[in-house]
Amino acid sequence: MEYEADVKNRVKRVEGQVRGLLKMMEEEKDCRDVVTQMTAVRNALDRTVALLVSQNLEQCIREQNQNGENSEDLVKEAVNLLVKSR
Repeated sequence: MEYEADVKNRVKRVEGQVRGLLKMMEEEKDCRDVVTQMTAVRNALDRTVALLVSQNLEQCIREQNQNGENSEDLVKEAVNLLVKSR
Protein backbone atom coordinates (compact mmCIF):
# COMPACT_ATOMS: atom_id res chain seq x y z
CA MET A 1 0.00 0.00 0.00
CA GLU A 2 1.16 3.49 -0.76
CA TYR A 3 0.94 5.74 2.29
CA GLU A 4 -0.19 9.31 1.73
CA ALA A 5 1.96 12.26 2.74
CA ASP A 6 -0.49 13.41 5.42
CA VAL A 7 -0.21 10.07 7.24
CA LYS A 8 3.59 10.14 7.04
CA ASN A 9 3.59 13.71 8.36
CA ARG A 10 1.42 12.69 11.30
CA VAL A 11 3.84 9.90 12.17
CA LYS A 12 6.74 12.35 11.98
CA ARG A 13 4.86 14.69 14.32
CA VAL A 14 4.31 11.82 16.77
CA GLU A 15 8.01 11.00 16.52
CA GLY A 16 8.81 14.59 17.51
CA GLN A 17 6.38 14.39 20.40
CA VAL A 18 8.05 11.21 21.66
CA ARG A 19 11.47 12.88 21.46
CA GLY A 20 10.07 15.79 23.46
CA LEU A 21 8.66 13.33 25.97
CA LEU A 22 12.04 11.67 26.42
CA LYS A 23 13.67 15.05 26.88
CA MET A 24 11.11 15.94 29.55
CA MET A 25 11.92 12.71 31.37
CA GLU A 26 15.66 13.31 31.11
CA GLU A 27 15.13 16.79 32.53
CA GLU A 28 13.08 15.22 35.33
CA LYS A 29 10.01 17.33 34.61
CA ASP A 30 6.92 17.05 36.77
CA CYS A 31 5.06 13.72 36.49
CA ARG A 32 1.79 15.46 35.56
CA ASP A 33 3.45 17.20 32.63
CA VAL A 34 5.03 13.95 31.43
CA VAL A 35 1.72 12.09 31.65
CA THR A 36 -0.02 14.93 29.81
CA GLN A 37 2.54 14.65 27.02
CA MET A 38 2.16 10.87 26.94
CA THR A 39 -1.58 11.29 26.56
CA ALA A 40 -1.06 13.72 23.69
CA VAL A 41 1.26 11.23 21.96
CA ARG A 42 -1.23 8.40 22.39
CA ASN A 43 -4.11 10.52 21.09
CA ALA A 44 -2.10 11.64 18.05
CA LEU A 45 -1.17 8.04 17.29
CA ASP A 46 -4.78 6.88 17.72
CA ARG A 47 -5.97 9.53 15.26
CA THR A 48 -3.28 8.47 12.81
CA VAL A 49 -4.32 4.82 13.06
CA ALA A 50 -7.94 5.79 12.37
CA LEU A 51 -6.93 7.86 9.35
CA LEU A 52 -4.76 5.08 7.96
CA VAL A 53 -7.45 2.43 8.39
CA SER A 54 -10.10 4.65 6.80
CA GLN A 55 -7.89 5.47 3.80
CA ASN A 56 -6.99 1.81 3.35
CA LEU A 57 -10.62 0.75 3.70
CA GLU A 58 -11.77 3.30 1.15
CA GLN A 59 -9.12 2.19 -1.35
CA CYS A 60 -9.87 -1.51 -0.86
CA ILE A 61 -13.64 -1.04 -1.19
CA ARG A 62 -13.19 0.85 -4.45
CA GLU A 63 -10.98 -1.93 -5.82
CA GLN A 64 -13.43 -4.64 -4.78
CA ASN A 65 -16.40 -2.76 -6.21
CA GLN A 66 -14.57 -2.42 -9.52
CA ASN A 67 -14.00 -6.17 -9.48
CA GLY A 68 -17.63 -6.86 -8.56
CA GLU A 69 -16.67 -8.33 -5.17
CA ASN A 70 -18.42 -7.92 -1.81
CA SER A 71 -16.70 -5.48 0.54
CA GLU A 72 -18.52 -6.50 3.75
CA ASP A 73 -15.53 -8.46 5.08
CA LEU A 74 -13.27 -5.44 4.59
CA VAL A 75 -15.49 -3.29 6.78
CA LYS A 76 -15.43 -5.93 9.51
CA GLU A 77 -11.64 -6.18 9.27
CA ALA A 78 -11.28 -2.40 9.50
CA VAL A 79 -13.46 -2.27 12.60
CA ASN A 80 -11.42 -5.07 14.16
CA LEU A 81 -8.20 -3.19 13.42
CA LEU A 82 -9.54 -0.08 15.10
CA VAL A 83 -10.72 -2.02 18.12
CA LYS A 84 -7.40 -3.83 18.40
CA SER A 85 -5.48 -0.54 18.23
CA ARG A 86 -7.17 0.66 21.44
